[in-house]
Amino acid sequence: MSDSIIRIPEEEIRRQQGFADAFAALPGRPETYYIVTYGCQMNAHDSEKLAGILESMGMRPAGDKREADLVMHNTCCIRDNAERKALGNVTWLKEVRRERPQMLIGVCGCMVQEPGMAEKLLKQYPFVDIAFGTGNMHEVPEMLCRVVTERKRVVSVPQNESTVAEGLPIRRQSDIQAYLTIMYGCNNYCTYCIVPYVRGRERSRASSDILREAEVLRNSGVREVMLLGQNVNSYGASGGDMTFPQLLDHVAALGIPRIRFMTSHPKDLSDELIRVMADRPNIMRHFHLPVQSGSNAILKAMNRRYTREKYLERLSALRAAMPDIGVTSDLIVAFPGETDGDFEDTLSLTAQARYDSAFTFIYSPRTGTPAAAMPGQIPPDVASRRIAKLIEVQEKNTAAAFESMLGQTVNVLVTDRSRRGKDEMTGKCERNISVNFPGCDSDIGRILPIRITAASHTTLRGEKIGTA
Repeated sequence: MSDSIIRIPEEEIRRQQGFADAFAALPGRPETYYIVTYGCQMNAHDSEKLAGILESMGMRPAGDKREADLVMHNTCCIRDNAERKALGNVTWLKEVRRERPQMLIGVCGCMVQEPGMAEKLLKQYPFVDIAFGTGNMHEVPEMLCRVVTERKRVVSVPQNESTVAEGLPIRRQSDIQAYLTIMYGCNNYCTYCIVPYVRGRERSRASSDILREAEVLRNSGVREVMLLGQNVNSYGASGGDMTFPQLLDHVAALGIPRIRFMTSHPKDLSDELIRVMADRPNIMRHFHLPVQSGSNAILKAMNRRYTREKYLERLSALRAAMPDIGVTSDLIVAFPGETDGDFEDTLSLTAQARYDSAFTFIYSPRTGTPAAAMPGQIPPDVASRRIAKLIEVQEKNTAAAFESMLGQTVNVLVTDRSRRGKDEMTGKCERNISVNFPGCDSDIGRILPIRITAASHTTLRGEKIGTA
């Protein structure tokens, strides 16, 4: 696998557009599609690209997957339960197709890239019509043409994950917020993680392509852009022409009202990045900094390449430069070999870090990763007790963070009606916390100052005090 991007030639993109045009003219071809998305923001953005491709082929979205002519499952394999859920939902569609035999069923994304998964789909899931990996989505027009005209299954996994197709059509889910991928893959090889094996090694997109896409988003009226990558902090390390802080600074200079990014590896959090964030008010005051464990022994076994002490030093540097910043994290319990002492280290770090929120997980073995073969796998009952204790500590953090915001005025990008009532609106403040407040549909798309008046376990509540 290469560290550098190999761009799909423009003539290949044009060739695929030819297949898209041919598909649109086919008699009796599928007319509607439905995409089920699992996993991270990268997958959500991939689904936007897939939707754009399908619409370039003359298809339109269906309101219900049971009524769609093509149902695609864009999968995640970061944890075993995500994979089992996806395969279970794919199997459920087999029963739906008894009543609608013309329905096509597809599977794509990270799970398909897993070693042996393509063969498993072919043998154990004969009702799946099309399956492809993360690196050959641009070939969907050709693959679907084959499925429809030749009436045969197509399962295709690229051998070179370094290829990237620029200029694919995108059907964005929101006119207010947008994802912008800046890099693909990961070089860190944490011992528990399958991402490098299914997404490939790190490849940074050209800064000129990223800035051009960001300008288009700005000109279209998008209010918030999230820069995406498995480890955005290492953007440019593999042959790029900028560091991530330099790229972030250039994107912020375009005048987009709000900039976010995700995800960051603690070992790559530089003083330069902290300075750029502090200097640019349109870079939101939120940092997702996954720690995974508070134990140096477990961090070493995970191949995280930082210590507890180094992590806390970087966290202190963030807060010293931006006292109002909100920090979130990822935490894993019951990693192989985790002792009671190791777990207590995670509890104490979590309390000390004072996260606004954290994603907490029980370690999930993934075949093909080093951790899956490590001795000292933790019994399920021990893992369950540990995760319950960790959640209890983090809930106290969240309650304290939310209580500290009572009476403050925050700026909220209003994105939708709240599910709490027809006259309630919702959006995120600078710290990426959901805020609900009395409002109306005309507030959607605006950035409003909201005074925080109350807090629940997961959201804040406030009231409008004017406009911005």
